[in-house]
Amino acid sequence: MAIEKLKEVNLISDADHIQNVLLKFKDLDYFHPELAQRIVDRVSGLKTLNQTNPYSETLAKIHEICESCQLQVDKNVHEISRIDLEQVNEQLNEMNEEFQLYVNARADIQRIINEDKLALEQLLNVQDLDINFDHLFQCTYLKLRIGKMPKKNLDCLNKYGSRPYLWIKLSEDDKTVWILYMTTLLYEGEVDNIFSSLDFSRIRIPDFVHGKPAEAIETIREEIESNTKMLAHVEEKMEKFKAEKREQLSVYEVSLKGLSSTYELQKYVVVYGQRASISGFIPENKEEALKEVFKDYDKVEIEINDPYSDARLVPPTKLKNNWFVRPFEMFVEMYGMPAYNEIDPTPFFAITYCLLFGIMFADLGQGLVVSLVGAFAYHKMKLKLGAIMERIGIFSAIFGLMFGSVFGNEEILNPMFHALGFEEKPFEVLAPDFTMTLIIGAIVIGAILILCSMGLNMANHIHKKDWGGMLFSQNGLAGFVLYGGLLGGIAGMMLAGWQIFTPVYILLIIVIPVLVIFMQEPLERALTHEKLFPEGIGSFLMTNVFELLEIALTFLSNTMSYMRVGGFVLSHAGMMLVVSVLMEITGGAAPIVCIFGNIFVMALEGMIVGIQVLRLEFYEMFSRYFSGNGIAFKAIN
Repeated sequence: MAIEKLKEVNLISDADHIQNVLLKFKDLDYFHPELAQRIVDRVSGLKTLNQTNPYSETLAKIHEICESCQLQVDKNVHEISRIDLEQVNEQLNEMNEEFQLYVNARADIQRIINEDKLALEQLLNVQDLDINFDHLFQCTYLKLRIGKMPKKNLDCLNKYGSRPYLWIKLSEDDKTVWILYMTTLLYEGEVDNIFSSLDFSRIRIPDFVHGKPAEAIETIREEIESNTKMLAHVEEKMEKFKAEKREQLSVYEVSLKGLSSTYELQKYVVVYGQRASISGFIPENKEEALKEVFKDYDKVEIEINDPYSDARLVPPTKLKNNWFVRPFEMFVEMYGMPAYNEIDPTPFFAITYCLLFGIMFADLGQGLVVSLVGAFAYHKMKLKLGAIMERIGIFSAIFGLMFGSVFGNEEILNPMFHALGFEEKPFEVLAPDFTMTLIIGAIVIGAILILCSMGLNMANHIHKKDWGGMLFSQNGLAGFVLYGGLLGGIAGMMLAGWQIFTPVYILLIIVIPVLVIFMQEPLERALTHEKLFPEGIGSFLMTNVFELLEIALTFLSNTMSYMRVGGFVLSHAGMMLVVSVLMEITGGAAPIVCIFGNIFVMALEGMIVGIQVLRLEFYEMFSRYFSGNGIAFKAIN
């Protein structure tokens, strides 16, 4: 359970062969590459690789064809590393032209079918008309119109009886009437205006309609049936074409994507003259695997060094934790990533988070339910939070067993405690005389966790060889001695009546650590032989007096903050007591109240406790030993 050990790696090759290196490099799922710009900016004469991607246009053409064909490529086809782009583009153009022939044919047939259906719809309304359309539209001196109008306007035609037109009713329904009217060329505009005012909507008989309406309807129906069969045949040919070309397009798309990706990786390549290199980091145990990948590449050199061998590069952090701790990496990464030379806080976080949540949400029954729900959410729904719920639910159940609480029932486990030799439960949460014990216990837990956080901070400074921060800071040795000494003295006085705060104790445990913390900056400069007060003693005194007061208030507020641990123990017991009272009041509905009451408490208080524990971790502990300034290890693939 730590930060995985890394090696700094340089892949060096002739610049002419770097694309072959990138073809292998792109599949390395354990290589964290560094941007070439970080190196180029520091050394004159170096440059990044900047070649034009020859595959982008061909890939775009493939995507266009696939979109046009509504075709999904197969991502699992075998990738080929050598492709003749000219030949591929020629084949793609042929595919596109052939498919467009099918597309155009389908569009033409569909257009004809739509026109026929529209004409059929119009003719069905005049099918009783015993007139030959060929004769009707060949009239030289008469103008004829066929259309429909609202039935309610039909009576209004009587007002225009003196006008030179004739009309006949063809068909009608509840609201609409279909009519034909005719007039002479001289009165065409006037008559059209009259019918327009009556909301007449003209339909136009297509030019391809011949003969009487009944004959034309039969002809059009036959044509629609024939064209529908032809459309189905064209679509069948299209689907066959797509099925035949899918594999070929898939191979081209996957292969070209692989080749194209090498050009996207150019940002990691440093070019110096005729040579090129890629720098980055790999896990220590992947050294042989990397050499195996490039064993057949005679012109590739692999340099493997310690992670800090290149001062221009900052080693990334790759967390390595066991099955229990690993899910809590999610919460740690929310705050930040530990630096490579720091201690991974995840194990400490996982243990303390589970303990605090278990104490604050102590219930055997509810804890097991939370764990089961978490297991379902993680294993079936793949929710990362579910794995955390699995673990904290178990701790809730453990502390619920200690407190004797099962779904809020504080008496159900009494027989078990009696069988174990206890006169009563070890922890009677609702007893009035237990409240103060609970609050003091919460403060003690908080004090121990704060001291542990200081210990982790000192260990981190030792790892980084930052002796000033380890010895002189409020979270270093000076703060540890001061805070621990004060708590130890107070505990000795309260529990044993010892008079610990003697002049010598006060001088060694309180006064000297306070002075060391106050003088932290000058003392750190003394270790590096720098000027002690670069901005003057007066400015230093003014600033650090207020900082010392802030440090004292921080110690006090951080310690008191843990009172919420005891507060939520009481809150949980109180909320379940309310559920019990409601069960007694409701009588026969008690089982329903019990079920929904427990669901409500688990959902509401579980979420609140989870957030409050996270707050304690971030503000009361992380702030003392964890900066979160590290860089996450990110492999190419």
